[in-house]
Amino acid sequence: MNNKLTTLLNINYPIIQGGMAWVSDGKLAAAVSEAGGAGIIATGGRDVKWVVEQIRLAKSLTNKSFGVNIQLMANNKDEIIDAICQEKVVFVTLGAGNPVPFFEQFDKAGIKKIPVVPNVKLAKRVQDKGADAIVIEGMEAGGHIGVLTTMALMTQVIPAVSIPVIVAGGFADGRGLAAALVMGAAGIQMGTRFLVAEECSVHEKFKQKLISAVDTDTVVTGMASGHAVRGVKNKFTEHFLELERKGTPEAELARLATGTNRLAAVEGDIENGMVQAGQSLLPLTKIEPAKDIIEKIMSEAKEVLAKAPQLV
Repeated sequence: MNNKLTTLLNINYPIIQGGMAWVSDGKLAAAVSEAGGAGIIATGGRDVKWVVEQIRLAKSLTNKSFGVNIQLMANNKDEIIDAICQEKVVFVTLGAGNPVPFFEQFDKAGIKKIPVVPNVKLAKRVQDKGADAIVIEGMEAGGHIGVLTTMALMTQVIPAVSIPVIVAGGFADGRGLAAALVMGAAGIQMGTRFLVAEECSVHEKFKQKLISAVDTDTVVTGMASGHAVRGVKNKFTEHFLELERKGTPEAELARLATGTNRLAAVEGDIENGMVQAGQSLLPLTKIEPAKDIIEKIMSEAKEVLAKAPQLV
């Protein structure tokens, strides 16, 4: 499948793996890229040494395109960006801050720039400043979310820009990919779907929590304070939401939430940690290689698109 995104990143399929903190490492990124998509290494919470190690690990496992996700609110973002430019990855995704001041540095290193943007205004701004593509992420996604749904973002952002638009939030099967392409997107980004990939390092208990979840099992914490995070219901979310309803000060809630992502993803405490995941949970039925996940999605998407002309 060839389009503007596959051409831009030199990949076979318009599927990007989400940059999930404490989860998206070099092994997972390489597996997704080897399967024809584009893997991403997440730098959130990591030091420069780890980032370089994971980039080099991915390079040892694949010669295909992969990228790195950068949290621009991180205190060590400048050092991480310097290291990424030295390592010469194919692309970066950038969120949680203003990406424009870093565009020139990435251009000099020959790295494609793909900011994550929440609305039309910022989409136009980063396009005008030289972004190569953008990611728009609906509130159906796992982890930190915005206020607009995926459908609302596609409806309003895609017609407003000319660069490739990658859509995230709720995508887990080929029907979703087909729908995004019909809406004018250049591809999709999936995070939760790859949490049950064999190559994903997230704790086994975390994977089983997702596989056993039903469609209504995610909740959003922090909505009242503007720091909304989506994850699977558990003891932590019930306690957090109860405190929110009681009007607990934001600083106290922030302290309560600190470290809970790592607690679930790395240590496997799926009751007291935050099991970050998106709303499309039912397609997560088993642990399987990233290659099988991507091949199934592409097969479904092609089947759906082939039948689409019959609908009009």
